[in-house]
Amino acid sequence: MNKTELVEHIASQADISKAAATRALDATIGAIKTTLKKGGTVSVIGFGTFEVSVRAARKGRNPQTGEEIKIKKTKVPKFRAGKALKDAVK
Repeated sequence: MNKTELVEHIASQADISKAAATRALDATIGAIKTTLKKGGTVSVIGFGTFEVSVRAARKGRNPQTGEEIKIKKTKVPKFRAGKALKDAVK
């Protein structure tokens, strides 16, 4: 499912226009991004938790030359599925 299909699904399920569904989806994604950028977490009960994880610095290899390279530590977004979502997928 892509964003367009998700907007259509939201619009039909919530009985709202596609424009309103697009604004709602964009606002939700924007709120999650803003919170993660500030280092916070977003928990949606029954769905899951979005959080920021720090990936430690490490050594890697350039696959073309085999040369060892240093990879800096970085922050990455992480999602943990909630129990209800896990049960729905089973």
